[in-house]
Amino acid sequence: MTKKRLTIGAGRSMAAIGILHTAVFLPHPYWGEWLTGGLRSGEGGDAPLSMFWALPGGFVVPLVLFGLLVARLGQRGERPPAYVGWTLGGWAAGCALLIGPSGFLLGFIPAGLLIAEDLLARRGAGRGVTGPVAGRKEDARAQR
Repeated sequence: MTKKRLTIGAGRSMAAIGILHTAVFLPHPYWGEWLTGGLRSGEGGDAPLSMFWALPGGFVVPLVLFGLLVARLGQRGERPPAYVGWTLGGWAAGCALLIGPSGFLLGFIPAGLLIAEDLLARRGAGRGVTGPVAGRKEDARAQR
């Protein structure tokens, strides 16, 4: 089993982006309002609500978990399907176009690594050198 370095790097970078996002937005004054039920009661303003969706209610936790899952696939010698990298890159591009230069540009790092891993695997497939895509029966049969 050969580890997929680019897939591992993509997963680790996704986890790091999520953790850094949390670290940057963690120190703010709205935690008290959230914990006392300000969001549920509707008494909070737009700023606490926006910050909630930027931090605990946003993409941070799923991004970290997804990054760890992708890194684990790479450790096992597997890679996610090609559409994962392309979709992640498209999402980052769309968000960057809507909001301007921001942390969304960091999304191109894991997207590029996943796309590069897929392109390298496709190039190697013609020479009989390929890595399995997680969950694909065709790849499991090809290895036998």
